[in-house]
Amino acid sequence: MRAGVDLGGTKIDVLMIDGDRDVIGRARQRTPTEGGAAAVVDAIARTVEEAADDAEAGIDRLTGVGVGSPGAVDPAAGTVGFNSNLAGGWVDPYPFAEELARHVGTPVRVANDVAVAASAELELGAGRDLPSFLAVWWGTGVGGCVVLGGRRWEGNGASGELGHTVVKLGGRICPCGRRGCAEAYAGRAAMEARARHLHERGQRTKLFDLMRKANRDRLTSGVWERALKEDDALARELIEDAYDAIGAACASVVNLLDIDGIVVGGGLGTRFGPTGAGRIREKMRPHIFNPTRDPPVRPAELGDDGGAIGAALLVR
Repeated sequence: MRAGVDLGGTKIDVLMIDGDRDVIGRARQRTPTEGGAAAVVDAIARTVEEAADDAEAGIDRLTGVGVGSPGAVDPAAGTVGFNSNLAGGWVDPYPFAEELARHVGTPVRVANDVAVAASAELELGAGRDLPSFLAVWWGTGVGGCVVLGGRRWEGNGASGELGHTVVKLGGRICPCGRRGCAEAYAGRAAMEARARHLHERGQRTKLFDLMRKANRDRLTSGVWERALKEDDALARELIEDAYDAIGAACASVVNLLDIDGIVVGGGLGTRFGPTGAGRIREKMRPHIFNPTRDPPVRPAELGDDGGAIGAALLVR
């Protein structure tokens, strides 16, 4: 039995896996909003224990734990650094695998969250018939991973940062501190900050009423979906900005690498599914240089479970 951990900006999902993808237990907790890396490790350990209980198995049966994490991940060292979207953020590399292994008493491997989800889609999901594709994980931030010739392109360890592709020179400030990144327009954290700013300046919106009704302290993907269903003008405007940014960033990758397709996952990507994938494809078309190239854009087949399944593959 292995544990796969999908660490996100708002939630920690843990699956207990037998075989490649047989889910025998699961648990979810909210991601801490303060306390840094140590608080995140503590929360993951508790969630792993809950998932083991759900599988009606003791944590001592675990043969390994795989973690997909945002931020600057060094899989060989087991560290995670420069993480602006979690628990108040931290910059210096933190010995994530070592500390979590101390909590759960079993080997831990950590890798980039989008990379592990892309590996799962490559092997088991929407990318298995695509020789090359871009994985776009649209959630608290905008993550990316490139698959070329059936293998993930790792570069020197920090490849695939689609969210920090510049889509507008001198544009909005991104959570990373730079201007004009795709994530400044499409990352859920940046979208919420923008919505709050405009609302405080008098723009009407149902977003925050819906958030409170859902007993949430953030604008989750479900809140955005509900606001769109209720035809909220501000939600519609900001989601349109997000599609524009993601479409432009994806088109640039198509122009550079001539890939065979795009696979879209993450909290918002999964929530909007085929409709969202179709909108991204529409937004890509005007920016693609070669008019004969119109690669498909597919929702991730493994849905919300893809990140945790991919993480569990790390310790297969």
